[in-house]
Amino acid sequence: MSGIQRLLDIMSRLRDPSGGCPWDLQQNFKTIAPYTVEEAYEVADAIERDDLPSLRDELGDLLFQVVFHSQMAKEQGAFDFDAVANAICDKMERRHPHVFGDASIADAEAQTVAWEEQKRRERAQKRSGEEPTSVLDDVPVALPALTRANKLGKRAAQVGFEWSDVHGAIEKLDEEIAEFKAEVRSHACLQADTAAEGHERQHERLAAEIGDVLFCVVNVCRYLKIDPEQALKRTNASFERRFRYVERGLARQGKTPQQATLAEMDKLWDEGKAHERRRS
Repeated sequence: MSGIQRLLDIMSRLRDPSGGCPWDLQQNFKTIAPYTVEEAYEVADAIERDDLPSLRDELGDLLFQVVFHSQMAKEQGAFDFDAVANAICDKMERRHPHVFGDASIADAEAQTVAWEEQKRRERAQKRSGEEPTSVLDDVPVALPALTRANKLGKRAAQVGFEWSDVHGAIEKLDEEIAEFKAEVRSHACLQADTAAEGHERQHERLAAEIGDVLFCVVNVCRYLKIDPEQALKRTNASFERRFRYVERGLARQGKTPQQATLAEMDKLWDEGKAHERRRS
């Protein structure tokens, strides 16, 4: 018996009303979806750590999620695992006509353009007869916000809604930062005299302005071919390393961060940065 058939049989047994697992039987697409997302992140984490044994296990967990959703769909008469597998096979063949057909693709960049064009045609076909259609259709709402912002920007750029170069994106970023600063100043001036309801409205405006700043940062990343999600992950890791350096330095002095001054912590932070630069 193949590994995949064994897994399908296990899933079917778990969902069997006669003797199956009570927890598995209670689940539906919505209750399982958070686990699916979590398992995808754990796959990415194993790759980030270059841990191949963990990657094998995490890929198994993610595959189990696919099988779980497929089993629930099969029970509803919608589709089964074979339909899922055949659908992705059809899609890969359709989107690689230079491999499975007679098309000619010069390089990876040309393939990316052809891939996006094929996706555009598929979206248009899927939405045929429905109004209105949009180039932004099917960008998943559940994506991490930075990743979704990047995809939205790319989609809009496909129809010419973009600056001619990165300098236009940077100028827009400067403009949004100026607007955010003005909102912060307004917030500080009015804070003492504003009722609770007014505070809430101001907070919403601040959130909207900083959202605009973040979206513009993502646009700048797109022009520079930088993945904003990965860039922020690297910065998170850098912050964590440097703050741990601060904690260790304070511990050698017999202090905790709560007992130290900001100046003491800043000094250790700068030492940590200098130490990293010497090592790199």
